[in-house]
Amino acid sequence: MAHDRDEALGERAQHLLRILIESYIRDGQPVGSRALSRESGLQLSSATVRNVMADLEELGFVASPHTSAGRVPTDKGYRFFVDTLLQLRPLDEAASAELRRQVEASREHPTDLIATVSQLLSSATQLAGVVTLPRTRQASITQMEFVALSENRVLVVVVFNDREVQNRIIQLERHYSPDELKRASNFLNEQFRGRTLPEVRQEILRQLSEAHAHMNQIMLEAIAVAQQVFAGGAEGRLEYVIKGETNLMGMAELTGMEKLRRLFEAFNEKRDFLHLLDQSLKAEGVQIFIGHESGYQILDDCSVVTAPYADGDSVVGVLGVIGPTRMAYERVIPIVEMTAKLLGAALNSRR
Repeated sequence: MAHDRDEALGERAQHLLRILIESYIRDGQPVGSRALSRESGLQLSSATVRNVMADLEELGFVASPHTSAGRVPTDKGYRFFVDTLLQLRPLDEAASAELRRQVEASREHPTDLIATVSQLLSSATQLAGVVTLPRTRQASITQMEFVALSENRVLVVVVFNDREVQNRIIQLERHYSPDELKRASNFLNEQFRGRTLPEVRQEILRQLSEAHAHMNQIMLEAIAVAQQVFAGGAEGRLEYVIKGETNLMGMAELTGMEKLRRLFEAFNEKRDFLHLLDQSLKAEGVQIFIGHESGYQILDDCSVVTAPYADGDSVVGVLGVIGPTRMAYERVIPIVEMTAKLLGAALNSRR
């Protein structure tokens, strides 16, 4: 919520702040008082504009880079702009129709659909597009298979609802032969086929707590392996597809190989970024995280615009774009909002 001083920002100061931010988003250069005076359409001298800019800087809406006499927006300036001054630019009919056509063309294949939508977001905004996979919280298990890897690791393939496949690697305490893994998967498929993940977890805990006298070694080891597979909150874990990361390489704010390397590592490691997306999953409508608002230092020079998408009445995922704080919010926000609706409609039509 804005402080009283922010709310008291006069119309002239708000107008000049809007012109400054729009100019900076467009050109990427600090904006000087003379240019502001010229672009504002107001009959103001450069001296008057300088005074207003000094006030805005004191309030924390703009800053002066050391190498320039001009000013640039701060995160606080962008936030005021987005919340108060922004004039959204609705998608034209041709762009809307093309988005709809491409989403509908991929809707028969869930994995293709998510990848297509992520690429569409990236192409439409020239930023990085991200879409989380629909959560499989209520999905039931169709089949489990185990594949032995090196160093006591096992690849676990779990099929949900006859169509959605999740792979994960677990570390076991000893080596299991292919025959042992086959017997374990047969036992677990018999036990858990048709059950949801919460039900599976509850059953594992029940069997582990019961007397083991009636269970043979295969059953005991199969349950122990299943505990490894389904430990933790896997049913609520988000995974995502990201496309267009290379679009960020040309952004002035994100130049520098070290900064880009750390940003791309964050995308790959997923942990912090998934926490941010999870916040969006629980919110209503479009969410905008500007710079430091994300709470993650690696995103201090970025903005993330997200929207949840639903399958029927249930929110199952979130999509959005990542770019510099200097992004065209008036164009990006409607694209994210419409794409979320289109993805929800495509998922709903597959029922």
